[in-house]
Amino acid sequence: MSGRLSTRLSRLLNMVPYFLANPGISAPEAAADLGVSTKQLMSDLNQLWMCGLPGYGPGDLIDLSFSEESIEVTFSAGIDRPLRLTSTEATALLVALRSIADLPGMVDPTAARSAIAKIESAIAGDGGRDAPDTPVPVEAPAVTTVRSALARGHALRLVYYSASRDVVSERIVDPIRIVLVDNNSYLQAWCRQAEGVRLFRFDRIEEATELAEAADPPRHATDETAGLDLFSDDPAVALARLRIRADYGWVLDQYPMHPVVVHPDGDVEATMRFATLDWIARLLLGFGSGVTVLGPPELVTAVRERSTAALAAYGDSGEMAFESAAGEAGPA
Repeated sequence: MSGRLSTRLSRLLNMVPYFLANPGISAPEAAADLGVSTKQLMSDLNQLWMCGLPGYGPGDLIDLSFSEESIEVTFSAGIDRPLRLTSTEATALLVALRSIADLPGMVDPTAARSAIAKIESAIAGDGGRDAPDTPVPVEAPAVTTVRSALARGHALRLVYYSASRDVVSERIVDPIRIVLVDNNSYLQAWCRQAEGVRLFRFDRIEEATELAEAADPPRHATDETAGLDLFSDDPAVALARLRIRADYGWVLDQYPMHPVVVHPDGDVEATMRFATLDWIARLLLGFGSGVTVLGPPELVTAVRERSTAALAAYGDSGEMAFESAAGEAGPA
């Protein structure tokens, strides 16, 4: 069957349940919903008149009452349910819906999540088609405020629970974007208190207040995070900028780093997320001169201080390696 005939057949089979669900709808409105011209719709309706049950006599064929002003199905011949999605079609829809559910411009993400839940229910098993609508949790008021501030370009005051430190803090942030990681939604924003980009998991935002002032994240913050993959599920994480020597390429395979620039000599500049300075400073010092810290300044300082303490305890044998790991203090 050609693609054109297959498309028309699918449309015809879906028309009957569509008109049963929308009795009396006008032809122009139905044509817009079905993605065809009014002329094509009327042609399809005339075609449906000749379809029905074996025997194809009175009482067997689909019966309709239609004009451009009103369309009604008076006998469906048993075609009263929409066609079920194939697994390929369902997968494609789920991928598309999940990709748009947390776009900053989404006016009603609940609708997308509701559709996701219904499709997942429908393909879960034979009983899925008769399953009741899956209830979709209503978004918390704080999340609605976050979306509004991002769409309107306003700064936010957040009361946020940090799971890594088990504390609740208040901070002013400049929203950058909303991202979806492992089915959890995060606000990516410039935190004025920390002076860096942070991730705030939606279900840990206890309160959110949209401020009258415009959001104004630094240009470098939006540039650095534009194409960044998010490896951590901890929203209280910062971003380290590193230079990995060519013969230390294995580091990129063993740690969640995102390559940014590959230099002619084989060195790679990369970014890596971290939760605490102590942890990443210890990790980076273990690489010696193989990894150089480019930023942020507080990480450069932390590595330098640890290297100085180590030199004091063990002598000067590792001085060059430690200095290389610490990089240059100050912004890169």
